[in-house]
Amino acid sequence: MNVADTSFMLISVTFVMLMTPALALFYGGLSRARNMLATSMYSYASLGAITVLWALAGYTLSFGGDLNGLIGDFSYLGLANVSGGVHANAPTIPHTVFMAFQCMFAVLTVALISGSYAGRIRFSAMLLFSCLWLFVCYCPMAHWVWGGGWLAKLGALDFAGGAVVHMASAAAALAAAMALGPRKKIGSFAPNNLPLTLLGGGILWFGWFGFNAGSALTSGNLAGHALLTTHLATASGILGWMCIEWKKTGKPTTLGVISGALAGLVAITPGAGFIPLWASMLTGFLGGLICYLGVLLKNRLGYDDALDVVGIHGVGGTWGALATGLFASSAVNGVDGLFFGNSWQFVVQAISVVATWAYVYVMSRLLFWGISCIMPLRVSPDAEHVGLDLSEHNERAYSL
Repeated sequence: MNVADTSFMLISVTFVMLMTPALALFYGGLSRARNMLATSMYSYASLGAITVLWALAGYTLSFGGDLNGLIGDFSYLGLANVSGGVHANAPTIPHTVFMAFQCMFAVLTVALISGSYAGRIRFSAMLLFSCLWLFVCYCPMAHWVWGGGWLAKLGALDFAGGAVVHMASAAAALAAAMALGPRKKIGSFAPNNLPLTLLGGGILWFGWFGFNAGSALTSGNLAGHALLTTHLATASGILGWMCIEWKKTGKPTTLGVISGALAGLVAITPGAGFIPLWASMLTGFLGGLICYLGVLLKNRLGYDDALDVVGIHGVGGTWGALATGLFASSAVNGVDGLFFGNSWQFVVQAISVVATWAYVYVMSRLLFWGISCIMPLRVSPDAEHVGLDLSEHNERAYSL
């Protein structure tokens, strides 16, 4: 084992863990005041439930030995054979550190979905869906891409989760919005605390350095490259969103700035360790533009994605995966994309996009249908009017 790699990855694990509480601040500030704590609760519930389920069975299904390219075996069931060794994906760090790093990805991905159903789902239904979704959707996706499954064998590139994290969470978010229906129009949908959203977004940016750079699984040149592409793309995403928002509305906004930063972060995630520095800025800038338009899709298509998971994570992750197929360079990490003479890589990326959206959306809709057969998905109209903070948790975010 390498001490420098281990130290770097220990720090990266803590960075990625911090992203889930940061998401609670980000989503909480965007929600209505009556739903702020309930919205934050989704992230903390994910930290608890998904961590335990990941240790019991999620990790082995994702990173155990390959079974026909579809799922992992039971070699790490209940964390058997994890202490004291290494995993083939990360031979220079302890197996426990690799497991913990991947655990934080699973936790965050489930928490990301919550932005779509905030303000109207029953907590019990949300918790059951989250636990089932981990095994039905996240574990297969993680194995397909990172655990030696069929997408990995096909050659799909996903450095830190464009498909596994962002497109998968967005496909589930779209399924949730369609299954639950729109929120009741009670007053304004305006964010209750934008400074809190800005704080959460800033911490997400900070944590994303561990998310992307840590996905190199070493502390060498590739990690440094991924860190810099992440920062460049995020800064460029701010400018892209700001430009189109200023043009269309006449004024740039703080919500637009932090949304653009998030769009840049999402867009660069799949290609952070594959594309050149100049391409990361282009990917981030176009990500800001494209995600702004993606957010407008919900008005045209009529689904209520409360906090724009589909518009930012779905659209941004899709663009990022395709951009990786365009701009990947063997000078960075041994693989060329379309612009460097390898058109097949772009085709593979497109296949990974279609497979992710189709599989996760269909399975998520089936999960919601199954849960609806045993319990109501939505709170009552009266509970929605009062707010989920009181009706589901008997708390208030503000006592003013």
